[in-house]
This record gives sequence, structure tokens and C-alpha cells, in this order.
Amino acid sequence: MSISRRNARRSVRILGVASASAALLLGLSSQALACNIRDFSAEALCTGDKGQIVVTDIDASKRTATVTVFLENNGADDKQVGEKEVTGAREGAKVVFDEDWKANATYRVHVKVPGLVDEDIKGNVTTPATACAKEESPSPTPPASESPAPSPSASTPVEDSATPAPSASESSSEAAPVSEAPSNAPSAAIGDSNLAETGANSNTGLIAGVAGALVVVGGGAVYFGMRRRGAKTGS
Repeated sequence: MSISRRNARRSVRILGVASASAALLLGLSSQALACNIRDFSAEALCTGDKGQIVVTDIDASKRTATVTVFLENNGADDKQVGEKEVTGAREGAKVVFDEDWKANATYRVHVKVPGLVDEDIKGNVTTPATACAKEESPSPTPPASESPAPSPSASTPVEDSATPAPSASESSSEAAPVSEAPSNAPSAAIGDSNLAETGANSNTGLIAGVAGALVVVGGGAVYFGMRRRGAKTGS
């Protein structure tokens, strides 16, 4: 069965349309999967009192990009904060730069994917008007040993009072000396002890009188002895 020229032309036309459609679809899909700067975003965040610049990559082609962050000053780079690599993911891959950023500061974020991207994220990054708040550390509580001891109440007995006080009968018996057996010697008159210590109203006069009498007697004995011896000599 021979194919007519008309049918042949129609077949070629259909094949051309199909090929063009396939090429268009392949081009669109490759463009959709290609990495571009729109896959990247950046923001300034606070983690506690620490500042951070966080870059997110939603590149579904999972290409590795080099991200560099610069602090800007009057439209020029003031310093390079850091440089890190990130591999894209459809759900979003994040790379974090620790930076103690100030309020209303501007950062430039540059992204480079060999052969595809080599440019800055549009609009740069401007930090919030309030810097990250510093957390105040709680004042340390003193240990239990340093806490003041409770003062004893009026009703609390003192340690020394724990020993029972002696009764009146015991104290009187301990204070009073044991009485000695009665003595036959006459008791000295009141005030004799004091007079004896001073020499007044004592036996000193009696002793002196006895001594004087002994002297007189001795002198008389000597006198009479001498006369008797003289009488014997004269006879």
C-alpha cells in the first residue's frame, strides 16, 4: 500500500510538533531544576543573647554553594564575617554565621555556585532596630550554712538551765558546815581575837611581872649567898 504525499506531509508535521513540545518541556524542567540566586535568602536572628546571620538554600538540584557574609559600612565592605558551604535541599538547608550584630546594621551575602550563580542576595540583610537582649544571670542564693540561725524565743530554755537547780533543802545543807562536837574549852569572848592580834588585853603584863619577880628573887639569892660565903671566910 503506497503512502500518499499528503499523508506523508501530515506525519512529518505531527512528528515536528511532538519534537518541539518535548524540547520545550525539557528546557522548562532543566530551568526549573537549575540553581539560581532566587533559591537563597538571609535574615538576622537572635538565639538567646547571641546574634546570628542565617542563610537558607532551597535549591532542589542539591548543588553545593559557597556563601560569604560581609558587614557593610556606607555601601562598602567593612569586614568579612565568615564563609561557609551549603548543599541545597527542597525543604531548605540552612547555614549559620555567629555575629554579634548591632541594631540597624547592613550585611551583604554573596552566593557562588560554579557555572550557575555568582552574585549577591538581592536587598542585602538589615538587622532589627533592637539588638539581642542580654540575659541577666540570677543572683546566687547563699548556702544553707550561711543562713542566720533563728534566735531562741523567750520560752526556749538556755543550755545551762538544762541542769536541774538544787532544791532549797539541798542548797541549805550544802552551804551550812557540819557542826563539830561541843568542846569543854571556854569560848573566847567576842573581840578577843582582834585584841590578841594587836597586843591589847593579852597576857603580856602577867609574863612581865613574873619575869620581874624572878629577877628580884635571883638577885636576893645571889646577895644572901655572897654574905654566907663572907661569914664562912671570916670565922
